Amino acid sequence: MKSFNVPDFYRSPIISKVKQFRKLQDPRKKDNSPTILNYGPIHYYIARHFGFCYGVENAIEIAFKALDENPGRRIYLLSEMIHNPLVNKDLIERGVQFLQDTYGNQLIPFESITSEDIVMIPAFGAPLELLELLNNKQIKTESYNTTCPFVERVWKKSEQVGKSKYSIIIHGKYNHEETRSTFSRSIKDSEAVVIIRDMAEAKNLANYILGKKTQQEFDLEFKNKISAGFDISKHLSKLAVINQTTMLATETSEIAAFYKEILIQKYGVDQIKSHFADTNDTLCYATNENQDATYGLLEIDADIAIVVGGYNSSNTSHIVELCEKKFKTFFISSANEIKNKNTILHFDYHNKKLVKSSDFLPDKLPIKIIVTSGASCPDSMIEEVITRINTFFVGVLPFNEVLSQIEPK
Repeated sequence: MKSFNVPDFYRSPIISKVKQFRKLQDPRKKDNSPTILNYGPIHYYIARHFGFCYGVENAIEIAFKALDENPGRRIYLLSEMIHNPLVNKDLIERGVQFLQDTYGNQLIPFESITSEDIVMIPAFGAPLELLELLNNKQIKTESYNTTCPFVERVWKKSEQVGKSKYSIIIHGKYNHEETRSTFSRSIKDSEAVVIIRDMAEAKNLANYILGKKTQQEFDLEFKNKISAGFDISKHLSKLAVINQTTMLATETSEIAAFYKEILIQKYGVDQIKSHFADTNDTLCYATNENQDATYGLLEIDADIAIVVGGYNSSNTSHIVELCEKKFKTFFISSANEIKNKNTILHFDYHNKKLVKSSDFLPDKLPIKIIVTSGASCPDSMIEEVITRINTFFVGVLPFNEVLSQIEPK
């Protein structure tokens, strides 16, 4: 796989050595068990897969290239390039300005930008109407388009099934940048598109497929989540499921299997190929790997889990969701939120607010801590978390000694 020119300050000597060791030990990526870093009083369980993915590294390389190649010019990002506050802060400090926020609200009027300006497209892509607006202003975005190739693969699948007259179900968060971008392309190629958030909404939609609820109820229940003119009497007979690439892969698969069974129930198994399209290949490899690695973490015994990433990061929130199934889990954006041995600020993603917890580290030795992150989190931030916690204890072993314990003898 291609390597990218990512600034060294996002790298970590410690984490790089851990990842290189696992790559040599498990080149086929069959082992999802964590790496144990035994520092003496603290044992860290490092997830098999975490941190920058292909699409994020690609976006960072393009963004810093734009800065290097265009001194003195105004440089904008359509919205947050990725959902990581450190990376976005670094870009802002280097002069990049955001035209919109995460939810598409305007921060800088489009009227104020000109053809002399640079506008970068974020890793999530951009809705077609915004690309057309920029093109009409003669702003070329091709050179600095950071759209993730795996997001583009979803768009290609959407185009393929849409032209085959399938209605498209997008498993995603309707207000997420990537889902908005995917929706804009899906409505171009398909007669009907609907966005569902989870299995609960999938089951609600099934009631319309089976004729149990009315068009009026559908229009109200899925308001702002459907394409114009969606007619449940004709648009729910041929279905294809695609996804926002950062959703839970297992849930996307469950939703697709669920709709296949619903359509078998309605049309019979012999007719299913005419009513349901297989679209499993829209799942992102990095999302799958990170989530599989998190399932690997659930196989061990640990005292707490710490997940590092942006609070608006979809893929990170799903890792938190999985960890919470077994461990007391703290979702933090950086080591700065670990205030001292007793106090941590962390994000309650269920209620969308920061909370403070006391005595988050158990009063025992050794303490067993799971550490992982989302796909938009620099490895340097994981190292900072480990370093920060290590300062609370005496007798912490040096990393070279720790590393020698995991390297093949």
